[in-house]
Amino acid sequence: MRILIASAPHADTFGYSMPPPGLLRLGGELMRRGMAVELEDLALRLAEGSIDAGDGMARTASELLLAYGFREVLGLSVMGATLPIAIAIARLVRERAPDTCILFGGPGTGGVDERLIERFPCIDAVVRGEAEQTLPELLERLEHGRGFEGVAGVTWRAHNGEVVREPDRPLLRDLNQLPPPAWELLPPLKHYKEITGELEGLTPIDSGRGCVFDCSFCSIGRYWNRRSRPLPALRLAEEVAAVADMPGGRTAYLCHDLFGADRAHALAFCDALEEKGVRVPWECRARLDHLDPELTRRMARAGCTRVLLGVESADPVVRARNQKGMAADIDPLEVVDHCSEVGISTILSLILGLPGEDRTALARSLDLCADAALRNGVHISLHLTNPQPGSALGEEFGGRARPPLEGVPPDMAWGAGESAPERELIAAHPDIFSTFSLLPLPESELRELAGIADRLPPVLHRYPRTFSLLRRRRSENALELTTAWIQSERSFESFARDARDALIDDTLAWEQARVRATARGDLLRETLRTDTPGAGLDAPEPTRAPRVRVEILRARHDLAQLTPALIAHTPTPPAGPQRAFVVRPPREPAGAVATLRVSDDVARVLEALDGATSLGDLETAHPGLTKALVQLADAGLVDLHTLPSVAALELP
Repeated sequence: MRILIASAPHADTFGYSMPPPGLLRLGGELMRRGMAVELEDLALRLAEGSIDAGDGMARTASELLLAYGFREVLGLSVMGATLPIAIAIARLVRERAPDTCILFGGPGTGGVDERLIERFPCIDAVVRGEAEQTLPELLERLEHGRGFEGVAGVTWRAHNGEVVREPDRPLLRDLNQLPPPAWELLPPLKHYKEITGELEGLTPIDSGRGCVFDCSFCSIGRYWNRRSRPLPALRLAEEVAAVADMPGGRTAYLCHDLFGADRAHALAFCDALEEKGVRVPWECRARLDHLDPELTRRMARAGCTRVLLGVESADPVVRARNQKGMAADIDPLEVVDHCSEVGISTILSLILGLPGEDRTALARSLDLCADAALRNGVHISLHLTNPQPGSALGEEFGGRARPPLEGVPPDMAWGAGESAPERELIAAHPDIFSTFSLLPLPESELRELAGIADRLPPVLHRYPRTFSLLRRRRSENALELTTAWIQSERSFESFARDARDALIDDTLAWEQARVRATARGDLLRETLRTDTPGAGLDAPEPTRAPRVRVEILRARHDLAQLTPALIAHTPTPPAGPQRAFVVRPPREPAGAVATLRVSDDVARVLEALDGATSLGDLETAHPGLTKALVQLADAGLVDLHTLPSVAALELP
């Protein structure tokens, strides 16, 4: 029996830059059992242009699957966002290949499996939960001419049209039983990165399954029967280590949401990486209450570079109303500081508009975002939730959810649901596709929240100090400031300058220079990621003119004192004599932008270098200047490709 398994297409750039980790495991299990299996990642095909991105998506995707030739079984893996397109594809496949058994599986079927079988004849059965044991048993039955009856974990349609839901299949107790991912079934990881231009080389690892919590906005806990199981520590360390040998792979992405929930497991994993000498950077997802200073230190030492933290709301009452299961007194900033101290970047994920959130609670969440953004390596991610099937919000609001609003994209459905066949399905079956719906809030409130979620994070990323200074100067909370800025219909930069405040002007100029320096650092990473040594770099020339790598700032305030003062809520630095600073791009791909105080003499030398005058001419006009330039180059302030290195210049 020949089986083709496929992930449904979507245009979420984060998602399609990585292969589907669950299907890689499933494909490995079918191969281990000697079954003829092929795997197709339709998200990748959409990204590379092999299938249509518009109304023809379902048609071209079905044609791509049918081009494999007749397959006895087609399995489509879906998320809530990709369920409509998967059904549209299945309908077309059914028309052309009526004898192919079409199966659905994945988290997108949670809570709607019976309705899918009842309403869509193109779906023969839904495989619930883990498929590594269920699917092989089901395939063996089909191969011997038997039906689905008695196969635990399957929902199917009887001959009389009745929907039959077999009992749940027990989850695997030990994930060590899982096979290695079958990378050979998909295009090379390097191809994914070339298609998306993703520089970090994120490589997904199916590092654990399930969740013991029942957050109102999430269906994962219920889908996995409120159980959480990590991949054994030694096995996980081995799979992380294997990333080093994968072309295109640079960073391991642990897909399980609950790193650190089993603290002993997390520590054992970190120990295993250190003992094996693994040098692969990795990132993970965790809860605030699962990380402590000791664990974060061990994580950093073992190569963790970034962690996504699900905060949801800074207000403990809102978290409790939405079943987050987190202590009321937990301090997100304390966790962020622990991570920052050991060099782990954090992404704080918050949901706006949750049930129970009033203006005070919303302001508290945005204040948290603004305060966190002052820390090094912090990124803010704001969302609106959807009452998706299988979640508590789906049960509570699914029947009265608000249909999608133009300009207010459903957060759980980025990059999906936009083709005509999908829109028709969503409109006809809102109870099945409530992933695309919104909570029943007033339209004005939803639009306000969507505007904040869209516009505030980039400002906090680029101008966190300027934003915090404005809050202080205007005596406003983050919500009040954000509202005033958005209602002004001006750029944030223009809005900030309107304060006519010397410290704000200095700070904005500084942060704009940092943004430009970051962009130059990104260009450096782009150049160095190529496999061709020296590609994109100019050839060195002995008489090449020196090139200034930094921006020079003149400011009347001590910029070095500003960030600590904003974090500690202490007085900001007073105006004083004009000082010279330089903003330096990262000196290496993984480096950070630096701001250095320099003397007026150094600033004048840097300002005199126009990038056109050769070293020979400079030395003739200013004897002894070459030595000073070498020192500036060692400090990372000037590019001199061919000069020898000397001791770094000590900048005041």
